[in-house]
Amino acid sequence: MIPQSFVQDLLARVDIIDVIERHLPLKKSGANYFACCPFHGEKSASFSVSPTKQFYHCFGCGVHGSAIGFLMEYSGLSFVEAVKELAAHAGMQVPDDGKPGTSAHNDTTEKLFEAMSAAARFYRDQLKHAPDAVDYLKRRGLSGEIAGRFGIGFAPDEWQALQRTFPDYQSKHLAEAGLVIDNDQGRRYDRFRHRIMFPIHDRRGRIIAFGGRVLDGGEPKYLNSPETPLFEKGRELYGLFLAQKAIRDASYALVVEGYMDVVALAQFGVENAVATLGTATTPHHINTLLRHTERIVFCFDGDAAGRRAAWRALENALEVLRDDTTLAFLFLPTEHDPDSFIRSEGADAFRKAAVNAMPLASVLLQELKERCELDTAEGRARLIHEARPLVTRISAPMLRLQVIKLIAEASDMTQTEVEQAFGIKPATPARAGFGNQDFNRKPRTPSPPRFQGRRKPPSAIGTLLRLVLQHPAWAARLPVDLVPDESAEGRAMIAIVDLVSLGEPIPAGGLGALIERFRDTPHGETLSRIGAELVDTEFEEAIVETLFEDTLRKLQADAIAREITELLEQSKLGSLSAADRHRLGELLLEKRNLAGAGKVSDL
Repeated sequence: MIPQSFVQDLLARVDIIDVIERHLPLKKSGANYFACCPFHGEKSASFSVSPTKQFYHCFGCGVHGSAIGFLMEYSGLSFVEAVKELAAHAGMQVPDDGKPGTSAHNDTTEKLFEAMSAAARFYRDQLKHAPDAVDYLKRRGLSGEIAGRFGIGFAPDEWQALQRTFPDYQSKHLAEAGLVIDNDQGRRYDRFRHRIMFPIHDRRGRIIAFGGRVLDGGEPKYLNSPETPLFEKGRELYGLFLAQKAIRDASYALVVEGYMDVVALAQFGVENAVATLGTATTPHHINTLLRHTERIVFCFDGDAAGRRAAWRALENALEVLRDDTTLAFLFLPTEHDPDSFIRSEGADAFRKAAVNAMPLASVLLQELKERCELDTAEGRARLIHEARPLVTRISAPMLRLQVIKLIAEASDMTQTEVEQAFGIKPATPARAGFGNQDFNRKPRTPSPPRFQGRRKPPSAIGTLLRLVLQHPAWAARLPVDLVPDESAEGRAMIAIVDLVSLGEPIPAGGLGALIERFRDTPHGETLSRIGAELVDTEFEEAIVETLFEDTLRKLQADAIAREITELLEQSKLGSLSAADRHRLGELLLEKRNLAGAGKVSDL
């Protein structure tokens, strides 16, 4: 575990503006910097970065965080990876966490990355001396520029070709990286032979695996690296590292089935495509892509195999759907795959087809309808039966409601009847006493409530927490016994005060560093949410001192009122001691003094 003190020193040294500008252009406006959000499609700049708070927030999709959080969201890095990347740019050495084996583990990982990079260089060099491989790529219409961009290479038809670039061919790192195989007789040989080689990158651009396409009619046609410490195929997407900017520019990600589809589409200018690696699309794949865009289009061949692959992707997507995202399916004509379609019809036709792809809900309903004879009662009952395990897994509440309505219409049932059949409590159950009233009739639209759309004013403790996040050093001025712990904001405030009372310095890296200090604690979400609010709206400096003092008086008045109430309740029971009566008198006097000191009742 990386020491918290190092994380705070790192955030104090880096500038979030510099970090984010390495990935997207920022434009200064007022005190903050703005850009179009990289995490959802938009045309107006709602992504705000505060240099004073060292914190970013998007007013469109709500994403927010520190420089570390940005790298985690943007590049899909883990916390440790994000810290290491920031430290590398800042010229800082991440300290060892002191656990046995940690340093050795890091060294092993680096050696595996080095082995993969050396192998990739070897394969690229071999392509220059393999005319049959070059002819194959030319027949597929690939230019040298595209082959170079994707790092395509060639594995010679030799058992131990890698020995030419790895003098220590028996090194355990070659086996751990999946580059060689050790058979039962103890003989070692190259995993990839006589294959076009496609390097697979992680989201930081490091090579973690290879995919090899056989040149002759051998099997398997495509061969991937095995699972290794660097590579877990259910989590990685081929081409994502190169496609990230294109995905944001196009406002959607295109998921295809193979390496050559990705490369061929890029050759024709469609650069927002990625491919799964010999597996069905997983929920992790979908979540990864939804960090880059709000729309994912799955592109499959129009044959039976393509339909089956689309259905597996649909099933795996149900539990990660969100109401602010769209998943759609593009089914090509049966005679085409993405490569052949774009060569035959052109890039514009392909893009148009992607724009008009069938939404997930339509694919779901169409597939279910095709399985059932809806002109019979039995068929309609089967539709409900088949739909239930799918619809109940949809995590997006509004989309699930829309699908339920479509199922109800197709099965000639009411929405309530379908919800009951699915075991879902109806959203608006009928109230007792209304008899057989027609609840399908459209209700009268009620008048909007007053203050609709305005944020509820914060409580006294909420105000105090916002003031402390604006001026963290003020936490030292708070008596912790005044802060109630009934709310999440109160508990977060107590945690900050405890931090100060234990002698830990207030983070010097702005609001972002303070919030980062509480990552993965019960208070992290609360502090992050309030920090996002403060990026755009904070208290005016001319009034913050007065507001802070008034809020303290309000909390003190609340504490006095609670104690007075408790003592009066005891008095009613006749159990008030002489000391308690004296204390009650002191509290009543204190209450009068506070009331005269300021307009506590107005807070």
